[in-house]
Parts: sequence; structure tokens; C-alpha cells
Amino acid sequence: MYRVMVAAVLALGAAPALAEPTDVVVRVIAQDAKFVGSSMGGVRIVLRDPKSGTVLAEGLTEGGTGHTDRIMKSDGRSPLRADGSEAAFSATLGITKPTLVELDAYGPVDYPESAVHVSQQRWVMPGESVTIGDGWTVELPGLVIDPRTSVAGLSVRISAKVMPMCGCPIAPDGLWPADEYEVNVSAWMDGSPLARNKLAFDTSPGVFSGYVQLPTEGRYELMVFARNTRTGNSGIRAIEVVAE
Repeated sequence: MYRVMVAAVLALGAAPALAEPTDVVVRVIAQDAKFVGSSMGGVRIVLRDPKSGTVLAEGLTEGGTGHTDRIMKSDGRSPLRADGSEAAFSATLGITKPTLVELDAYGPVDYPESAVHVSQQRWVMPGESVTIGDGWTVELPGLVIDPRTSVAGLSVRISAKVMPMCGCPIAPDGLWPADEYEVNVSAWMDGSPLARNKLAFDTSPGVFSGYVQLPTEGRYELMVFARNTRTGNSGIRAIEVVAE
């Protein structure tokens, strides 16, 4: 009888641990701006175990950009910027032990030419939700640049809409003042810059326009570069043009 009891205890001790549901809420906030959500196609989120490569959850942030004053006027230690109205990705992980989780964020999805990857890691305990405060919030640096061009001989007109990754509006008297942004275009051929000019603010929201004069006929790569002169946040968009 004693041997049977010992065998039963050993069998229980060897049983695999049961996975505990662990809630995780991920939010992505644009640098110097608001949350990145459905209006920009969202941000693709992948949560994985970096040791095994196993994907634990994946999906898109969905929802709005959040409450403007709550985000842009926040101050103090770890200010709470989320109130439930902003874009998020929610998942329930089934983990059996303390797990190092890697988060990979890519977006904004609707603007792949301006999209960037951001990765973070954090330890997650089974049954201990990652939802307190703003949840797991990562910052997405960069600027979305959406250019249009027209070529007349060796002259190229560029009109580029520039915005933070959340799609927030750049305007003369807005929260993202137009005079804090500088935008220029450079023309490259065979890896060398051959011409450059500044684009001036044109119309709201965030349209900067101007010309670049090309030295000769041929195929060029235009680099539209935008930068916030206060924060240093920046973005680049490359487009091809042919001068004939």
C-alpha cells in the first residue's frame, strides 16, 4: 500500500504544469504624438518566446488615436495616457512558467514605405495580467511621408503630405506646428546626390511643396526627408522619377 501511495505522489509531481490564462494589452504610441490605430491600418503585433521562437499571439492594434489632452498634456511620473478609447491589441497568453516575451511591432500597416519595426522584451508571470496603467506600451518613431510628383523637363515638382505615425495633423497653429518641421528633397543617381532643395509648408494638414531642378536627363531616386526640429523625430520616403 505504501508503495502505491509513493507512486501516486511521484506521478502527481511529474505532471506538467497547467497553462494559466494571462491577459496582455499592447498599445503603440507615435513619437511626440498619439496612439496608432485603425485610421493608419494599425500596427502589426507579434508576441513570441525569443528562446524557442514560438509565436504566442499576433494581430493588429485597432481603435482610435486616444484622448488628445490626456496624451499631449500628460506630465509627471509614468503618466496614464490611455483611457480605453485608444487603439490596442489584446491577447490572452497560455503560459506555464515565468516567460520572457518579445514584442515585435510593425507599422503603420497602411503606409509600408514609411513603416518601421520596434522590438521590446519583458518578463511575464503566469496569471499576472499585463494590463495595469497603459498596459505594454511601445513608442513608434518616424514620420509618414506621402509624396506626389510631376516632371516637366528637368524640373520636378514635389508635394508631400507629412504626418506623425498616428496620422495626427501638422498645421500652423496646431499641436504639431508646421514651423517645427523641415522638409527637403534630394535627387540621387548611382548613389550620389546631384540636387537638393527645401520644401515649404503649403496647406493643412501637413502638405509641403516645392521643386528640385535635375542636372541632366535620366532616372533619379528622390529622397524626401522630413524632421521635427524640436524632437528630432524624422522620416524618409524614396521615389523614382525619370527626366526626359
